[in-house]
Amino acid sequence: MEETTGTIPFVYDGETFSTWFKVTGKLTPGVRPLVVLHGGPGIPHQYMLPHAELATSPTSRAVIFYDQVGVGASSHAPDKPAEFWNPMLFIAELDNVLSHFGVAGDFDLVGHSWGGMLAAQYAIERRPAGLRHLILASTPASIELWCKGTQALMSALPADIREVIERCEQEGKTDTPEYHEAIMVFYNKHICRLSPWPEDLQVAFGEMMKDPTVYGKMMGPSEVHVSGTLKDWSIVDLLANISTPTLLINGYYDEAQDVGMLPYFLHVPKVRWVQFANSAHMTFHEEKEKYLEVVETFLTSV
Repeated sequence: MEETTGTIPFVYDGETFSTWFKVTGKLTPGVRPLVVLHGGPGIPHQYMLPHAELATSPTSRAVIFYDQVGVGASSHAPDKPAEFWNPMLFIAELDNVLSHFGVAGDFDLVGHSWGGMLAAQYAIERRPAGLRHLILASTPASIELWCKGTQALMSALPADIREVIERCEQEGKTDTPEYHEAIMVFYNKHICRLSPWPEDLQVAFGEMMKDPTVYGKMMGPSEVHVSGTLKDWSIVDLLANISTPTLLINGYYDEAQDVGMLPYFLHVPKVRWVQFANSAHMTFHEEKEKYLEVVETFLTSV
């Protein structure tokens, strides 16, 4: 399968950054590409690579991956203040990526976790006429509802594990081996239930840990108690403005619990929801074949 990599200049607020990309397949006029938005915030594209298999479908679509600014092989900016790291930055970057490839008039969009939040807000803010299908995988409609779900999952952990997590987060000791060991119990239940984790997922997490600026500024140190710039994020009251046919995906054990995704199902006019019974947050790894089949069917629908 043909692959192309490169960088795209991205000018934002008078400063030039670089967005790294990978295209799997060949961009062909008249064949709608799929644009992939990774999550985190701050976890680079590698863990999303199962989506590259969608380029081998009968449609011969191209699949466009990119590392968002501050992440992976794109420009890093660890000295930027917290307020720099906000959804409008990444909406502008997505505009720039679509423009670079000349696909804004006809494209599909899949976002995972934070990437789904970005995709949904993009659909609301831009109302892009060229967006044909929107896939929101493990994506909350608000951080308040995300936290409601994760806190319920946390309360079901063994008391000793929960005590370590809560104490370390309160004391600012989330970089300690004690915290890492305890939070991995949560991660192995509700992020990815495969053991060991797939290599692409391990690589992506490792890359994030080399420079956790974006995750730290936007989420804070915790998946459960969000304290970064996203802490008040919500699009619940705006969901009726998403006119694009939308597919919701999550796992039964997902840290993106149903409570956080339900507003999309209730308020987006053209929506369907598929839940994977044996998955947590990484459905496209944990039940890859089923996931790709569901996505392919959706993308080839009217």
